[in-house]
Amino acid sequence: MAVDGVGASSGAGSGLATSRQSIASNFDTFLMLLTTQLQNQNPLDPLDTNQFTQQLVSFAGVEQQIRQNEQLESLVKLSKVGQNTTAMSFVGLHVTAEGSTSELRDGLAVWYLSAPSPVQATISVVDQNGSTVFTEQKTLDSGTNPYEWNGRTSTGGIAPAGSYKIVVQAKDASGQTVPIGTSFSGIVDQVDVSGDEPLLLVGATLITMDQIRSVQRLVEAPQNPTDPDPDADPDDDGEEEVEGA
Repeated sequence: MAVDGVGASSGAGSGLATSRQSIASNFDTFLMLLTTQLQNQNPLDPLDTNQFTQQLVSFAGVEQQIRQNEQLESLVKLSKVGQNTTAMSFVGLHVTAEGSTSELRDGLAVWYLSAPSPVQATISVVDQNGSTVFTEQKTLDSGTNPYEWNGRTSTGGIAPAGSYKIVVQAKDASGQTVPIGTSFSGIVDQVDVSGDEPLLLVGATLITMDQIRSVQRLVEAPQNPTDPDPDADPDDDGEEEVEGA
């Protein structure tokens, strides 16, 4: 992806430079031929100046188009820089985005399941190897339902931290299959700006900015002033000891 993005930009830039050099060379050649023809034309049968004027206008139009393309390329570069800067500001933030893959961290993975109506759902959690590690039956209400998995497998074991995909099969009261929308939440660890658009890395999942549905800044809870000082001496009663007393 990185190579394609860089290659495309370099190719466009060198193409404009080559076109500019070509039109400049052709224009100079045309002016030289025009001057030579005017100097050696038959006074009794002069050349049609309208044709020369039309050719001059054509050359000028092509040159103007090349300049517009150069300006457009500059605007695209500026827009990409702005996108990359915006994407980098997401690092460290907790986001909710469309997708079915979430990250199991500290014994917790969170998804959000959207149902158009109340349904009975079979929810399965699948690891990166495609193996189902946990399955359960659950009733989903109409709207968005948060779903948390504590990392416990169906056999009672504890799944290792990493990326897990959720698969939901749901049916309504009449037994008809109902599609369920899935989204996940996690912390943006880093941003990849090597391609045509920035990609946010949430755990091991790459997402685009248009997949994000909500952003939250995690704030650490302030320490309770009544909590004991961890560095304080437990035998210290707060009274100053007087030597020799």
